[in-house]
Parts: sequence; structure tokens; C-alpha cells
Amino acid sequence: MADKTTVLVIGSINMDLVVRSPHMPSPGETVLGQEFFTSPGGKGANQAVAAARLGAKVKMIARVGEDAFGQMLRGNLEKENIDCSCIRVTEGAASGVAMIVIDSRGENSIVVASGANFRVTPDDVFSEEDAFAAAAVVVLQLELPLPTVRAAIEQARRHECKIVLDPAPAPRAMPVELFRVDVISPNVSEAEILLDAKPTAERVDKQVAADLLNRGAKAVVLKLGRRGALVAAAADGQFHRVGPYRVPVVDTTGAGDAFTAAMAVAIARGEKLCDAVKFGNAAGALACTKIGAQQAMPTRDEVMLLMADQPL
Repeated sequence: MADKTTVLVIGSINMDLVVRSPHMPSPGETVLGQEFFTSPGGKGANQAVAAARLGAKVKMIARVGEDAFGQMLRGNLEKENIDCSCIRVTEGAASGVAMIVIDSRGENSIVVASGANFRVTPDDVFSEEDAFAAAAVVVLQLELPLPTVRAAIEQARRHECKIVLDPAPAPRAMPVELFRVDVISPNVSEAEILLDAKPTAERVDKQVAADLLNRGAKAVVLKLGRRGALVAAAADGQFHRVGPYRVPVVDTTGAGDAFTAAMAVAIARGEKLCDAVKFGNAAGALACTKIGAQQAMPTRDEVMLLMADQPL
């Protein structure tokens, strides 16, 4: 039997082009921004880096363009000790780019040009049998074509991997097959889109989680921002609230990715889901204390220190 210890991330790789602004521009408005910088990003790559910094053995299936950004992005992942042997260079395609504006409160607005990310195919997934055979957990997002995500779920299930889906960006009318994972973990706005539901101010968190379970997920982790998270499992029908960690917020860009990665790492280690979510909450909180995405991902020691300082 294969040594199933790897966290396998199948997802996007982008170069983030980031500018700080006093406020978000209104339509037609020009705002004089502040500092500008580039930073490696993409939800898949962010989660891969976070998982590696948290001590996991990480492999990634993805594509970059045949350009300078692609070389830089892959090189950065290699420096993080991520196995990049399944990352392909795509001829005639640009690497993915995300344009990010961060306001004075640390909130962000993002536009993504997918580039090579949308060239990741089901064949790319099915051709990597060994990667799935070695994986304890497969982590997915929705910055790739949905047929590719569906193929990854099928392949992961066939190899008895745990499947964690971060359904972002959330599509309307998401195919039912994509709900059928071990853990689906949207934030509040994503859950509203997935369920085509009224705002959760008019609905209770438990009902939202229950509706997601009814779509086929084995467990739901509803990310509630400053309110922490709600955990629901189909097996026992129970709901558990996991509190937040309090930190000074500088930039929320990579918080959800840090959360997802940390939760996946804990699941790969065999921890119970509520404990994995505590670990995720701490990692997500720490990611808010620095500017950028991958550069803000915390280490395992940093997460353990925060959890010790603020026991839940």
C-alpha cells in the first residue's frame, strides 16, 4: 500500500499585482493609490505554500504560462519545498494574473485573468495516478475549469483520499457532483451563491450548513470571518461553533487559503474535524497580519504559539 502522507493541491497559480488604496474606486473614479508590489498568488498555490509551511509534504498539479511570471511562480514554489513535478508549462498561454486593490481597512477587491490555469484539463489529472496514490488529502478550489475539478474528485475518491473543496470563486448552479466531497468550506457569501439563497442575515448559519449537507457533502465548514466557523457533519447531524482568534488585521487576501490549507494538513494527520478547524482559524487569522498572499502564510510554530496564547 502506498505511503499516503502527501497533501495534493490541484489548483491555480497566479502572479498578484497589488496596490494599496485609501478606498475602493467607485465606477468611473480614479483613486491615487499608495504602494504597489507583485506577489506570487493563486488560491491553489497559496494553499500549497501554506500547507508546506505548516509541515506537510506537498505536491501540486497545475499549469503556468510560457513567460517570465511562470518561471518565477514555479521557482517560488520550489523554494517552499513543494513538489512541482506535476506543474506543466503551457505553450502559447500567459500565466494567471490577479489584480488586487487593498483598502485602508485591509479589505480587498480582486480581478483574475486565469491564463494557463484554464488550460488544466481532466487528462492532466488522470495522468497523475502516482500523485493521488500517495495523497492523504486532496485540496481543490474553483479557479480551474469545473470538468477538471470533477475529474479530480473522481480520481481522489478512487484512491480513497480525503477531499477538501474550497468552493471559490463560487459558481451559480454548481454541478451536484462537486458537492459530494468530504469537506466543503465556503464563506458566507460563497454559500449564498452556491445555494442561490437569501443573505444569511435572514437565515441562520445552521440552516445554511444543513442545506449544503443536503447537496451531498459529508461535512460542511462554514467560514464566518470574525465570528469563527461553524462545523456540521452529515454522519451525526451535529453543529459545532469554533471561535475566532483575535489579531490586528492588515490584509485579508490570503486568509481563506491559509485556513483551508491548515485544516487539510490537520485532517491529513488524522485530527478530528473541529480540531482541524481550530488550527485553520489560527492560520487564517495570522495570514491577516501581513500584506500579500503567499508571503503572509504562517509557519506551524507561529500557529501553535497563537493557539497557546489564545486557547479556545
